Amino acid sequence: MRTVGVEEELLIVDGETGVAMSMSPAVLRPFGGAAGNDGGGSLVGELQREQLETDTPPRASMTDLLADLRTWRRTADLAARAAGARVAALATSPLPVQPSTAPKRRYEEMVERFGMSASDLLICGCHVHVQIHSPEESIAVLDRIRVWLPALLAISANSPFAHGRDTSYASYRSQAITRWPLSGPTDAYGSAEAYERMISDALATEVLLDDGMLYFDARASRRYPTVEVRVADVCQDASDAVLVAALSRALVETAARDWTNGHPAPAVPTRMLRLATWQAARHGLEGNLLDPATYRPRPAADVIDTLLAHVRPALEDSGDADLVHDSLAELRERGNGARLQRRTLERTGDLAEVVAAAARRTAGHE
Repeated sequence: MRTVGVEEELLIVDGETGVAMSMSPAVLRPFGGAAGNDGGGSLVGELQREQLETDTPPRASMTDLLADLRTWRRTADLAARAAGARVAALATSPLPVQPSTAPKRRYEEMVERFGMSASDLLICGCHVHVQIHSPEESIAVLDRIRVWLPALLAISANSPFAHGRDTSYASYRSQAITRWPLSGPTDAYGSAEAYERMISDALATEVLLDDGMLYFDARASRRYPTVEVRVADVCQDASDAVLVAALSRALVETAARDWTNGHPAPAVPTRMLRLATWQAARHGLEGNLLDPATYRPRPAADVIDTLLAHVRPALEDSGDADLVHDSLAELRERGNGARLQRRTLERTGDLAEVVAAAARRTAGHE
């Protein structure tokens, strides 16, 4: 069974005002700049001082993955509390903030080159690493999962507010990330050689600092033998992150089987994927998504059911079918992160309470 690891980016916030706080060096100082444990995983800084990033070790069991996510969220929150702050799994800061770049040479070079596109960017994603067995398999998988990634974005959408305003999107993070030169949906590559040629050509332009700046919705990891699914917002509830991870693994396994069996990748133009991604970002699970077969609007629930049918054999073989079924039922009842945020604002009229509620849910207290 393929192993899965998850990286989560978290906001550091004032527990009372909800404002994002420039405190990652102070939060991480007791750990010497980064925290880890013998079981694997870590807590580190990110591009902005208002962020922390956790990562889990590779796990075959979704139960173990959920335990890891909850452990690292608690670790991050305890570390932030010790420094006078909290952490919140929010993909954008609901309240206005002027981010401050973390003291790392690569980040400083990014700001020097990309200006406000880097210095003003404060977004938090959920990145799922799924084990891959060869470079050829990784590209075959990327070519086949690309049509399903907007559905994962809709499930995870958790960034309706930014700069003190309702953005009208369920996932504004997915709009903000497009300021990078290479981001979002990709063309089909066809081969590992073509993928490497794409990277070489991109670096030869001297626009990018390095190959870590391929901020696509999914990519072949340069550090691990994995496909990295990067389309998702960070999820308020750790169980939603596990749902995204389980579906990502099932998509990877289904794509690998299709490739092995000689089934071609869907011949979908990237422009259609951009439209589908925008639709998912705008509405999340609240309206229509674009059907990945017809690229016509269909109710989000129907598109998610189509995704489930597509990956059902893989979910059953991994033992994740019941988990995914139950998690989706719960998600549909309570709503994704965007729905939770808007519901809190409707109830309280206070964006600070939106952040506070997210911090409680992040730590498992709600």
